[in-house]
Amino acid sequence: MTDIIQRSELSGLAMEVAGPVTLPGDDDYAAETATWNLAVAQRPAVAIGATSAPDVTAAVRFAAERGLPITVVSTGHGAVRGSDGSVLINVRRMNDIQIDAAERTATVGAGVEAQRLVEATAEAGLAPLAGSSPNVGVVGYTLGGGLSPTLGRAYGYSADHVRAFEIVTADGELRRVDADHEPELFWAVRGGKGNFGVVTALTLDLVPVTRLYAGGLYFAAEHTEQVVEAYRRLTAVAPDELTASFAFLRLPPMPFVPEPLRGRFTVHVRFAYLGSASDGEALLADLRATAPALIDTVAEMPFTGIDAIHADPVDPLPGYESTATLRDFPEQAAKALIAAAGPAVDTPALIVEIRQLGGALAREPRVANAVGGRDAAFQFLTGAVGPPGAHEELRGPLAAIGGALAPWATGRAMANFIGAYDTTPDGVRRAWDPATFARLAWVKQIYDPPEPVPAEPQHPALT
Repeated sequence: MTDIIQRSELSGLAMEVAGPVTLPGDDDYAAETATWNLAVAQRPAVAIGATSAPDVTAAVRFAAERGLPITVVSTGHGAVRGSDGSVLINVRRMNDIQIDAAERTATVGAGVEAQRLVEATAEAGLAPLAGSSPNVGVVGYTLGGGLSPTLGRAYGYSADHVRAFEIVTADGELRRVDADHEPELFWAVRGGKGNFGVVTALTLDLVPVTRLYAGGLYFAAEHTEQVVEAYRRLTAVAPDELTASFAFLRLPPMPFVPEPLRGRFTVHVRFAYLGSASDGEALLADLRATAPALIDTVAEMPFTGIDAIHADPVDPLPGYESTATLRDFPEQAAKALIAAAGPAVDTPALIVEIRQLGGALAREPRVANAVGGRDAAFQFLTGAVGPPGAHEELRGPLAAIGGALAPWATGRAMANFIGAYDTTPDGVRRAWDPATFARLAWVKQIYDPPEPVPAEPQHPALT
């Protein structure tokens, strides 16, 4: 790739930015461009290690002066496209956390990871609406909605609990935004992902949760049909305080995999209940009686231990995913999924997952936002691990599993789960209904306009 930026252009930027400024070939370039998802190599024209909002402002202005796109990376869990020719802003050094116990809020920097926030808030007897992976970035997760597999059905999406944020928009201005200051931008960023600028800090409401009755149950392949049917019975009566999901797993025979699960097909049921242990046991009794579990970790636990429920991988890997939301998950859908991805099927899919939605996830928050898919009852996700660049090799097998559930699909997908196969314009549109997408495009036109800049962008409701 021809060098887009010459070293001589960086002297002024390097004086403005406290963090490193690196070009391809520099010793620190690989570290600054590294992402957790290794499926796509990142080769930006320049990588900037931001340490503060002023660093981000300088980087955005540098990119704007040269007409270059911007890529933002914190943990890189959501990296699904390459960054060739861009100005990459690495925000992982921006990891301050401030807890206001009286107000029940946390203000986090752009690079804060979920487990750090969980542990910091626990000291005040509070909790954030964290996801399943302990090392996902809080800000990126929240901008895409933020689906919590422990608190979501009781409290809604993480984006529903944002009070304010600081963002550097495309004009290089640092703005503090809340419901009363630039309300359209406040609406769009909460659910619209990183399309409107670089969020440098986020203030979130916390909830008074310190413990739950939760864990995972793993079942052998021969019990797949019975376990899935028991899961369907469970979700049919689940109160909002209960969030449950299941996954078909094909885990490798590696030392990091628990011995009973190595090199075999298993069904992993995840259970998280905010009520008492006795009530949780009663809810889980039918599933436990359905088949003997290879492993059963469901018990009273502190909220700080929630990463063990899903047991998501923490080390970087090249992942490929396909996703959809479902109107329902009836018996016919369960049978179709087992036929397409059950133990009798030869597929490279490492995980095939169904998560229950509904509850507070289906309700509009007090201050409206751009989170889509609230009408869905379940979410489907399938993923595989392969060498970097294996998109086409894995596309067909993953699409076949999703296709089996097409009769129950809503035609939409959650923004945070949009993968490499959905980065086309039509694929991205799946995250929002047409009216929401039109409004997002209108806000984008205001804060990050194309050339030439329209004089008066018209609100979609007025067209």
